[in-house]
Amino acid sequence: MLLTDIEPIAGQQPRREDVTQPKKGPIRVLLADDHALVRAGFVSLLKDLGAEVIGEADKVADIIPKYRSLRPQVVMLDIRFGETQTGIDAAEALLKEFPDANVVFLSQFDQNTLITRTYQLGGKAYLTKDCDSSDVVAALNNAAEGKTYYMPRVAQLIAELHVHGDRSPQALLSARDLEIFKRIARGMTLDEISKELGIHAKTVGNASLAMKTAFNIERQADFTFLAIRSGLIQP
Repeated sequence: MLLTDIEPIAGQQPRREDVTQPKKGPIRVLLADDHALVRAGFVSLLKDLGAEVIGEADKVADIIPKYRSLRPQVVMLDIRFGETQTGIDAAEALLKEFPDANVVFLSQFDQNTLITRTYQLGGKAYLTKDCDSSDVVAALNNAAEGKTYYMPRVAQLIAELHVHGDRSPQALLSARDLEIFKRIARGMTLDEISKELGIHAKTVGNASLAMKTAFNIERQADFTFLAIRSGLIQP
């Protein structure tokens, strides 16, 4: 556990469980993030919280070999890890080989689609990088015991998804319309999109209007914000 055992008061005999049960050491963590400054910040935070970072990975390809050799209790994994592969891909491969791995995902945003996917994969927690240290403690303590932890904000989002259904672009749009949506979000014009996808400009325009109605948005900036929030593009 992160919280250390309480030492007996001077002059008092230790309780029987203090003698018969060994103390648990700090939670051993493998930290995976491709940004050195982010890793350094989390190493310092985790040390302050009583955890021990026993290994770091700055490449997706390093995660499984390091997990295999170090056998950490918890893997803290940046969801935006890597260029061609993501933290989702890394977790999927890790959990396929080591189903009992306890993965805590880190993200800059509370994206509905990504949150759902991480828990479906078997992740133990989804933490945003602006979360309180108390959330980090709770996530690590639960994950180290194979339990799931939900930040209050994440729990609320999951509850809303169950009540209202998934209203993300990934859930509502066809594959072609999703490609149009992502290009609008990146700032491409309708003519540029039609040429790149090889479809008529009018088709792109009609799709754009339908999306504005479906998501109650209007400006190109609204497309961009929704795409970032949904994990379709990076800021």
